[in-house]
Amino acid sequence: MLFEQVARTSALVAQTAGKKKKTELLAQLLREVPAEERALAARYLSGEIGHKTGIGYGTVGALRGAVPPAAAATLTLAEVDRRFAALAALGGAGAGSGKARKDGFGALLALATELEQGFLGAITVGELRQGALDALVIDAVALATQLPAKSVRTAYMLAGDVGVVAEAALAEGAAGVARFGLTLFRPVLPMLAQTAEDAAEALANIGGPAALEWKLDGFRVQLHKDGDTVRAFSRRLNDVTSTVPEVIAAVRALPAQRLILDGEALAYSEDGRPLPFQDTMRRKSADAGGALVLSIFDALLVDDQTLLAHPARDRFAALGELAPSLVVPRLVTGDVAEATAFYDRAIAQGHEGVMAKALDSPYDAGNRGAAWLKIKKVRRLDLVILAAEWGSGRRKGWLSNLHLGCRDLAGGFVMLGKTFKVLTDETLAWQTAEFLAREVDRDGHIVFVRPELVAEIAFNDVQRSSQYPGGFALRHARLVRYRSDKTIADADTIDAVRAIAIADGVIR
Repeated sequence: MLFEQVARTSALVAQTAGKKKKTELLAQLLREVPAEERALAARYLSGEIGHKTGIGYGTVGALRGAVPPAAAATLTLAEVDRRFAALAALGGAGAGSGKARKDGFGALLALATELEQGFLGAITVGELRQGALDALVIDAVALATQLPAKSVRTAYMLAGDVGVVAEAALAEGAAGVARFGLTLFRPVLPMLAQTAEDAAEALANIGGPAALEWKLDGFRVQLHKDGDTVRAFSRRLNDVTSTVPEVIAAVRALPAQRLILDGEALAYSEDGRPLPFQDTMRRKSADAGGALVLSIFDALLVDDQTLLAHPARDRFAALGELAPSLVVPRLVTGDVAEATAFYDRAIAQGHEGVMAKALDSPYDAGNRGAAWLKIKKVRRLDLVILAAEWGSGRRKGWLSNLHLGCRDLAGGFVMLGKTFKVLTDETLAWQTAEFLAREVDRDGHIVFVRPELVAEIAFNDVQRSSQYPGGFALRHARLVRYRSDKTIADADTIDAVRAIAIADGVIR
């Protein structure tokens, strides 16, 4: 199939209002895709390419304006996938491999029409905007095959790959979907959480007593055990077994023969406080400078008992019997004061906050539902916009990615990172006009502006950075609002950022 058919369908879906019509457009295309390309089509329409290309916003932005589009569509789905696989195979972070990736992606863009170029750029940087992406494609698979949507969604949650589910459903119907069950060493999509402002809101939303757990700022691990064979998978379902030997050993020592567990791996300092997230990510093995500690918070399989559909209270009870010393600190309560005190203790111990979980909820793999609520400390700074980058995909034609800066002691500004999160269409249009009115220079896709606009930025942590002159970057930064009531003299300073880093143990 021509790649342009996929790109055109995605564009039509993005322009179409209403989930039903969007789903019909996707289903129509999926019916037409040749059998050997069904998995590819489903992945691309979900915004996934299935390959780690190492190509970022800068490369995409620079090439999109420099490579003329092809006059006619000739690329096939299979050819695009072959080229993405070749880019991923280049690997490495050196200048040579970086140039090779840029040249390879440029060659791909040269074969693409203007429509295809936009689609390629969007999926490469994870910026495809057409609706609910994987959820929408799964519903389209159900419509195309006339299968119950719930059965297709369940298969996807258990398989973790929209492509293989689409391929099986379109080829075999109900029998294909039924093949996907909870299977050892085939990771399932992790259950995700919504947010709550505080313990009171979380308990009110859950509607009664809930299980509160410390929210650890490590990295998510899904652990599968069959006898002495243990493997670990990341949040993105990648096999990370070789990087977490201490975690593997801890699970291997558990008495059950067959297990699927959900947990968090975290590194701690000598005084028992958790290390910053970036240090945990560097210490994925004892050989890298620090042991990882496993904390388990859910059980999906224990020996011959599949627990996915069991209420949380039963899964937690099974976990307590299996591995009491590894269970994340947990409190069951419906009392706001007690829950708030538990949250305060978690923060005092250096953790992110707490999770609140409904006791009667199943493990809803892949879903970000209201049964799990995260309550995290959120910090805010008033920062100055230094520059912005032209967007791609849905944000094409708008200045999107914001360069954030704080004041330094010399009267200038120090960059702390970028964000394009929580930008509505109205905000994008407003800030594009405001930035262009203040433009002082350009460098490719970056527009530098007079430092006059102050924005309130929410973020979770400060982390060390060798990329920015001030030595710090903000983690999970997102725009709260522009502060028309403040001038750049009111913006926060690098000293305020440093104080947060010291308080959190990022620097000493």
